[in-house]
Amino acid sequence: MKYCLLVLLLSVSSMVYSQNHTAEVKAWQQKLNAEFADKEKSPLTKKDLRKFKGLAFFPIDSTWRIEARFVRTPNEKPFEMPTTTSRLPIYEKYGEAHFTYQGENYVLNIYQNHQLRETEEYKDYLFLPFTDASNGEGSYGGGRYIELSIPQGESILIDFNKAYNPYCVYNTKYSCPIPPAENDLPIPVKAGVKDFKKKK
Repeated sequence: MKYCLLVLLLSVSSMVYSQNHTAEVKAWQQKLNAEFADKEKSPLTKKDLRKFKGLAFFPIDSTWRIEARFVRTPNEKPFEMPTTTSRLPIYEKYGEAHFTYQGENYVLNIYQNHQLRETEEYKDYLFLPFTDASNGEGSYGGGRYIELSIPQGESILIDFNKAYNPYCVYNTKYSCPIPPAENDLPIPVKAGVKDFKKKK
């Protein structure tokens, strides 16, 4: 009887967690769509903005909400991160995210922008650019980004359901960092924002 009750409680807890996560991601999607629909904030061209009905997203998948082990990497040498233009912003490797997905171990580097960290708003901002096996097969071929904050402890939450496209996908006037080769995942990440299909 006690075992059955425990199973029931765990099942209910898992269901509530899933519902909360889905609601959280949907709220993020709605906010992103609102920004794209706002002519003052949107990265879209005027032509695409007139036809914009909303971004395409992969189905929300809670297995892509990853609690990774965070390993700080102090004393890293600053470097110029290549972009889609001649701009070369200064970044620094801030740490590593170590995680397991479907029994396999992976590591992604997390970066900090030197210019942004000097501002109050973005002093805790971390940047995770990555590529994966879904690029060109549902997601943008050049990779995607995830925004993070400096964690307090030795773990960091990475929700790939919130992976988004570089702005240069929508408009060539933007200069976008190119994900470093070491951040290529050999598996398809079918979560987050899909590739952008222009309306004719």
